[in-house]
Amino acid sequence: MNFSWKRNLAILWIGVFFCSTAYSISIPFLPLFLSNDLGVQNHLEFWAGLAFGITFLASALVSPFWGSLADKYGRKPMLIRSGYSLAVLYLINYFVQDPYSLIVVRLFQGLLAGFVPAAIALVGTNTPEEKTGYALGVMSTAGATGGIIGPLIGGIVSHYYGNRNAFLFSAIVVLVSALIATFWVREENFNRNKPRSHVMDDIREARANRVFITVLGMMGICTFSVMILEPLLTVYVMEMGVQPDRASLSSGIIFSAVGVATVIMAPRWGKIGSRIGFGKVLIIGLVGGAVGNLLQFFTTGYIGFGILRFVYGLFFAAVFPAINAMIVQVTDSSFRGRAFSLNQSAAQIGTMAGPIIGGILGGWLPIRWIFIINGVALIATAIVAKWSGLEHKLPGASQAPTKGKT
Repeated sequence: MNFSWKRNLAILWIGVFFCSTAYSISIPFLPLFLSNDLGVQNHLEFWAGLAFGITFLASALVSPFWGSLADKYGRKPMLIRSGYSLAVLYLINYFVQDPYSLIVVRLFQGLLAGFVPAAIALVGTNTPEEKTGYALGVMSTAGATGGIIGPLIGGIVSHYYGNRNAFLFSAIVVLVSALIATFWVREENFNRNKPRSHVMDDIREARANRVFITVLGMMGICTFSVMILEPLLTVYVMEMGVQPDRASLSSGIIFSAVGVATVIMAPRWGKIGSRIGFGKVLIIGLVGGAVGNLLQFFTTGYIGFGILRFVYGLFFAAVFPAINAMIVQVTDSSFRGRAFSLNQSAAQIGTMAGPIIGGILGGWLPIRWIFIINGVALIATAIVAKWSGLEHKLPGASQAPTKGKT
């Protein structure tokens, strides 16, 4: 390559970090914003769930369209489009006065999102093959780091300046991502003369690639596995004896434990995957994540629970970098933007379904049994990965990548 892929990686990491931070500054406080600023007193859970889920549903439906445009016009234009769009929409959130307007704005946030998958696709396309696993592992830490720091910043802003100002702060932060994409991100070797594909044609092409479809299914399940616990962890921490006035802080620390583990291990798993194959790394991450979930069933104290969450995170940190690297290996570069957009759709479906089903199951079962369900689901996914022979079909970046010829 005639440019520094390491420089591009560092710049994109910063962009994704700011984008993820902007999201996690304001979104955790949506229920408080609805209650305290928009006057929602009845059915608060419904309004919060709708405001949360509508964004991911819209994003899941529209992501293939943006992926098609990315492969036609480039991934950098998609970064710029989504970055500035999100900055404007976060700013509009600052001015909304009723829950209906909030839902409409959240809908448009889903329709116009796409910064992170475009960044990942650009890294996957503009990084040397033998460095792809490492680069995608590093990119995984950007979102995790933003997810750790964002709620801390959001908590401080909301406490001292009000929930509404958290959206204003998010707008400023995501604007940084847009400016970074505009002035410093580079995209090399991109042919803009090819015709743009239609979404249905893209879906048919994806369906013809069995390995890719298997990987998409795993992305959906793994994202679902993470998000099913989203509405339950704070309640579970209180069940362990933590006082309600300390539950938010304690659960926030426990949430962050997985993010810290991801920052530590994701780049290392990327390097390991380049040596032994990303299919094998995926299976290791799934089995380790399954065992970690099963062990959490037996914990009775929140300190031990937090330690187990951290250990679980060390293994589960292998999963998403492996999936992203596998997508690079099993798809042609001309399909890469569409591939990551379809991957984003699978992730958004899991993100939307996880909290809903988690909340329902949490009302029927003791919360600790959700960890058993989660563990069994991850073991089943690992068995499917093993049965599909992914560790053989994806031998590692040092060998010729498989292009879906199954």
